[in-house]
Amino acid sequence: MEIDIQKQETSKKWMKLVILLGAIFFSLLFYQQNFGLNLFLFTVLSIAVLVINNPKSFHKNTIRLNAIGYYITGITIFLYNSNLTIIANIIAFFTLIGSISEHKSSVYINWINGIYTATVAVFTLHFEKINNEKKPVKRKKTDYAYWFKIVGIPLIIAIIFISLYRNGNPKFDELIRKIDFSFINFQWLVLTGLGYYLFYNITNPIQIEPVTSTDLKTGNNLLKEKLKYTSPKKLKGEKQMGIILLSTLNLLIVLFLITDALYLFEIHKMSAPELSEQVHTGVNALIISNLLAIIVILYFFRGNLNFIKDNKNLKVLTFIWISLNLIMILITAIKNIEYIFSFGLTYKRIGVLFFLLLTAIGLITTYFKVTNIKNLWYLVRKNIQIAFMIFIISSTVNWDKIITYYNINNAEVIDLKYLINLSNNNAFLLKDYIEKNKIKNYKINEKHRNYVSELENNSWQEMVFDNLKIK
Repeated sequence: MEIDIQKQETSKKWMKLVILLGAIFFSLLFYQQNFGLNLFLFTVLSIAVLVINNPKSFHKNTIRLNAIGYYITGITIFLYNSNLTIIANIIAFFTLIGSISEHKSSVYINWINGIYTATVAVFTLHFEKINNEKKPVKRKKTDYAYWFKIVGIPLIIAIIFISLYRNGNPKFDELIRKIDFSFINFQWLVLTGLGYYLFYNITNPIQIEPVTSTDLKTGNNLLKEKLKYTSPKKLKGEKQMGIILLSTLNLLIVLFLITDALYLFEIHKMSAPELSEQVHTGVNALIISNLLAIIVILYFFRGNLNFIKDNKNLKVLTFIWISLNLIMILITAIKNIEYIFSFGLTYKRIGVLFFLLLTAIGLITTYFKVTNIKNLWYLVRKNIQIAFMIFIISSTVNWDKIITYYNINNAEVIDLKYLINLSNNNAFLLKDYIEKNKIKNYKINEKHRNYVSELENNSWQEMVFDNLKIK
């Protein structure tokens, strides 16, 4: 027993040393630096510290996947630094921390636990320790004489010998003068303290209660025995209302789709404003239609109507409506793609495609909710989880470069002003474009020149992949 306690104490001491070294490295990475290579190295360091302190947790596939996702976001920051990659990295960081605190919880609970752990874990653990102690523990007095012997005396002697050697050897004196400790100042020490605080917190992941336990107890299935009793007469009335309502809505959406599809034959004749109007109108219709679809479906399949034997007609009408809404998504996507073919890629047009994808996923998960008799939490969990995965994957794409490459090579109308206003991730591509096509553009040259200057002034902490291109 005593041996185990000694091992635990030794392990804690080593962990404190790791955290201290991590804190110093944290300051070295971020003190007066912009994001770049440093955030990737911090990602690697964070994963390493978590693995060292929670080795068993990383045997779980969920945590491994979260760690891989977090690592990938770190790489993308080095490859093409952007606001999207930084946000994705931060969210992935909190997700990983939260999943270590409880790997079975929903992704949004992971975010809550991750943020909570990173910010206040030390206080929570301290108060828990106080509450768990039955008797006050007497603290050992600090042996200042001992610490003076092992730290103070060697330090004083070392300083004396350094002074002697500096006077006796000009080369040694020059070497000592070159050692720059100017970075160690109050701000640096504060940042180091924050680094220590952060690493200490994340090595001790905690949970918010009762949020976490409630999430774990709440399943995805709709259980008949937990539902309130509903009379057969009331259920029959609800079913009839559902059939009438969904039949009417299906008829309306069919008429809408027929008229909307007619525009597809005239889409090539439309000007940019007309096509833009069509896309935006379609998206607005989708928002309303799909919100109504999900609300109506959730209403009718919220309880006992799921379990009656003669609900087949209602389900068929529901599936038809979901299918018709998916067709509406497809038509809107075709309009948006045609818009892209004619007038190029922009963030808004890419955003529309992602919105359509998420909307389609929402409808598909609603279909599974009805067929497999799931509850509302199933929809919330699945859709947030899928949206999070899509967000992380999308952050690995250099959108500025893709937008620029597509537009200068495929778009019928090139909006150079828009491309110039994008981030510096497309600076080299724009420069190559005007040089190959012998186009004179002062703003592109200025953008390229400023970006190269910025890269040249980057410290090693701020380095990005483009730094390697100018060497």
